[in-house]
Amino acid sequence: MSKTVKGTLYTVVAGIAWGLSGTSGQYLMAHGISALVLTDLRLLIAGGGVLMVLAYSTGKDKTLAFLKDRKSLLSLLIFALIGLFLNQFAYLSAIQETNAGTATVLQYVCPVGVLIYSCIKDKVAPTLAEIISIGLAIGGTFLIATHGELDQLSVTPAGLFWGLFSALTYALYIILPIALIKKWGSMLVIGAGMVIAGLVALPFTGVLQTAIPTSLDFLLAFAGIILIGTVFSYTAFLKGASLLGPVKSSLLASIEPISAVFFAFLIMKEQFYAIDFVGMAMILLAVTIISLKDLLLESKHK
Repeated sequence: MSKTVKGTLYTVVAGIAWGLSGTSGQYLMAHGISALVLTDLRLLIAGGGVLMVLAYSTGKDKTLAFLKDRKSLLSLLIFALIGLFLNQFAYLSAIQETNAGTATVLQYVCPVGVLIYSCIKDKVAPTLAEIISIGLAIGGTFLIATHGELDQLSVTPAGLFWGLFSALTYALYIILPIALIKKWGSMLVIGAGMVIAGLVALPFTGVLQTAIPTSLDFLLAFAGIILIGTVFSYTAFLKGASLLGPVKSSLLASIEPISAVFFAFLIMKEQFYAIDFVGMAMILLAVTIISLKDLLLESKHK
């Protein structure tokens, strides 16, 4: 099997697993687990229980050096609370107020937010393709939120707020740790960030007072959001990115919202309308345009 085919398979499987993660979270919240509790459990188990163990086992000296670097730890704390905890909580809250498919698509407005931030930071006007992608993202969000009716919302105001807030915090999740990841690697930074976020939030989330059911359906759902949808998907995506490069792999991972919609329909019996799919397609097209532009730039620099 060629390197490209392997990378494509790893990345696509990661995107599908991410989609399953959202629906697993929706199932757990529909059966009494709060978004706060689920956020904290996901951070602690995926970060401390798995990612940090993997990072330590593959680079003990690097892990210890990272934990002793006070300057890095301060940046890590900011990333953990603003980028990781807020993003995870906002995304799960959006799912709770809407459904896994809609929440995931709304979060995919994020690359447009990063694009706007980059244009402002670098004082560069957006290109025509970028303007089109911004327009598509805004138009797609409008259709999902209103179904084209100016006088009403098709999702709750809270659902729209948390969906767009998750997109904002996802942008921070991408932007905040750039320097840390360049220096220490993504697995170590994200794993340690998850542990810190989970521990800081522990007294406030109610995890210690919550009785977690241990029936098979709950255990499968927890496996879906933590093991498959966080640990497996993350490591598969990293492997795919190492074979394909970050731009191609990010483009392929855009299968995540399609996967989330499919699993929300299959498992949670959610109903979607034709206009929802038009809005979703517009947002995904916006992300594709941005990714293809980056891919062309990457090719030119080779």
